[in-house]
Amino acid sequence: MKNWRGKRYWLVGASEGLGAALADEMSRAGAHLILSARTPERLQALADSLPGPCEVLPLDVADADSISAAAERAGEIDGVVWLAGVYWPMKAQDWHAERADTMADINFTGLVRVLGVCVPQMVDRDAGHVVITGSLSGFRGLPGAIGYAASKAGTMALAECMHADLRRTGVQVQLVNPGFIRTRLTDKNDFEMPFILEPEAAARLMFAHMNGNRFKRSFPTGFSLLFRFGQFLPDWIYYRLFA
Repeated sequence: MKNWRGKRYWLVGASEGLGAALADEMSRAGAHLILSARTPERLQALADSLPGPCEVLPLDVADADSISAAAERAGEIDGVVWLAGVYWPMKAQDWHAERADTMADINFTGLVRVLGVCVPQMVDRDAGHVVITGSLSGFRGLPGAIGYAASKAGTMALAECMHADLRRTGVQVQLVNPGFIRTRLTDKNDFEMPFILEPEAAARLMFAHMNGNRFKRSFPTGFSLLFRFGQFLPDWIYYRLFA
């Protein structure tokens, strides 16, 4: 179990859903939180509900200048947790160029922008903690997931590259790949979502992983094994089963 008391953690994408639930877990453990998202009102309402110290720092992950200004205000941090994301269900037959571009820009490139202002200072100090939220959808291509699955695959690959580079340093990198979580985003789905978790349950699993030293955790465990197994299937079997 890590000692969280007084540690400064920047939560990017903290205004609702998994981000808000994780903020509650971390605040109760004693962390000093910096809460970021695009909506100041939601961030302030969350900050007012938390038991521990926190700061509200609105930003837009699509805007490099906004991120740089926020990072300067945040100052030195002990850790950053990436939770931001946008989602629309989309088939290739129903390609929506603007939405596909937004998913790629926010879910993946936004992460690259945020890490660009966080990782160099951690590397210089040889100390820090980077936690990245991927998705079970990022393990292999899925039907109806244009934009989202691809952006999450990039996010997960980036985490793996960072872990490969930094695993023998003082900078810890961790990846969390959740399945379905009941949020405003998954409310857009019109299909059955197996093993769907409430944000609070997902946050407990994520925080438990953050308290350990393992690089990656995918959950729910049984459901995640299905996606991991799919990576080893030949194409002709995989696409018959999953598509």
